[in-house]
Amino acid sequence: MMLVEQIWTGNSGRNFNYLVACAETGEALAIDPLDHQKCLAAAKAKGWTITQILNTHEHRDHTGGNDQVVAATGAKLLAHHSARIDGIDRGLSAGDMIKIGRTVELECLDTPGHTMAHICVRSHGDRPALFCGDTLFNAGAGNCHNGGHPNELYNTFANQLAKLPENTLIYPGHDYIVNNLRFTLSREPDNAKAKELLPAMEKQETDRALVTTLALEREINTFFRLTSPSVVARLREAFPDLPEHPDQRTVFLKLRELRNKW
Repeated sequence: MMLVEQIWTGNSGRNFNYLVACAETGEALAIDPLDHQKCLAAAKAKGWTITQILNTHEHRDHTGGNDQVVAATGAKLLAHHSARIDGIDRGLSAGDMIKIGRTVELECLDTPGHTMAHICVRSHGDRPALFCGDTLFNAGAGNCHNGGHPNELYNTFANQLAKLPENTLIYPGHDYIVNNLRFTLSREPDNAKAKELLPAMEKQETDRALVTTLALEREINTFFRLTSPSVVARLREAFPDLPEHPDQRTVFLKLRELRNKW
């Protein structure tokens, strides 16, 4: 059985860190443990032993706690095989499995876009989960400013994320849900689900954050709503040269362009 501890860092970047543990053995994987003190304290409180660290990508706000966690635990460092991160013990490729204790296996997805060396991991089983770093956010998508490409991000969304089971739990690297819902509503003012959710999210306690599912993301995340007539109509106001029925890739790229300046 897989146990998940979402750790709210409370920093200016609004990072989430994660511990994923095997219920039988107490062995744990730390995902992007930037706030090494909170991650180590959470593991201690739970009686878990951190044996592995996963960096979803090479940005400093995800790798900045590696050295301290390794020093405290001797954990092995896992990351994308071409990520520029010091001290990688195991380079990961699509389809590789990360085993945690006796009961947990996470499958690696090669998910370029935010960076070109980005790993998401998914669990299988009754309640699948996706730990998605800065690729997919609650109600949003990662930016591509620092070594990424929006075209690749679209491919990742369309060819990988959109095909996951609808009940997949979404665990992103940051909490941007309020801003992202506001962006959704700026693009699709008649999105009833986003409108309903926004007030609750403005008041939510981030150390007990809402965990969305892929099914909910399809309702509230404009980057999954590329065929919505409202989204397309508003997009044509911003980009008058768009055809009446633009293809989904074009809609995604234009939305990402708008979100960059929003």
